[in-house]
Amino acid sequence: MVATWLSTLASIGMAVGPPLVYADQAFSIVKKKDSTGFSRDVCAILLIANITRCFFWLGNHFEMALLVQSIFMILAQLALLYICILYRPHISPETLGTSTRPLSFWQWPTYTQYIEFLAGLILCQAILFLIFGQWPTFVSILGFVALGLESTLPIPQLISNYRQRSLYGFRMSTLLGWVGGDSFKTVYFFLQHTPLQFQVCAIFQLSIDLAIIGQRITYGNKPPISAILTEEDELEQALVLGQE
Repeated sequence: MVATWLSTLASIGMAVGPPLVYADQAFSIVKKKDSTGFSRDVCAILLIANITRCFFWLGNHFEMALLVQSIFMILAQLALLYICILYRPHISPETLGTSTRPLSFWQWPTYTQYIEFLAGLILCQAILFLIFGQWPTFVSILGFVALGLESTLPIPQLISNYRQRSLYGFRMSTLLGWVGGDSFKTVYFFLQHTPLQFQVCAIFQLSIDLAIIGQRITYGNKPPISAILTEEDELEQALVLGQE
């Protein structure tokens, strides 16, 4: 009886816990009216990974709690993405038109463009699943793509922290949520005997979380000097152009 209740509570925690981690991050951005320090690529990874995981579930019916988690996470990241775009930094690749990514991927100026991309992704995956969904190899690959991509979640933040030499703008509550959530789900995956994709990718993701903790200890969370200098340079350029 107790074991059943614990299992139920663990499933509920697994379903709603990870999406709630980003509530404080969203509140912080709205409060400051600035999304500086939070990598929007985190939203990209979570949206693409969880959409792909939903299709993986269609071919391999793993725990229902994990499917519900994916649905909640998609909704949470769509909301967080909107907030990040609404309060994007004044100096950003979109506003300056300096994106170096192919087709300016995930650095588009409007929220509609992100939704159009995600709609196209869902359509493409639906077509592929209808064609190859009966093949176990395809389903297995789909799982590794979904979970492998999700395991890279902390990497954009890791890179952003390294470039800024600071964790400014990245909430400690989000970091603790990552570490606690990834530790919990790693244990959960092994105890529930989930597919191998879940277990391998969870261990990798947890290792990146620990690296970010190391950055927090090393860099702290002071405003990055490089960002201040960049803003001053932009202002100087604007004044020069205004005088010409």
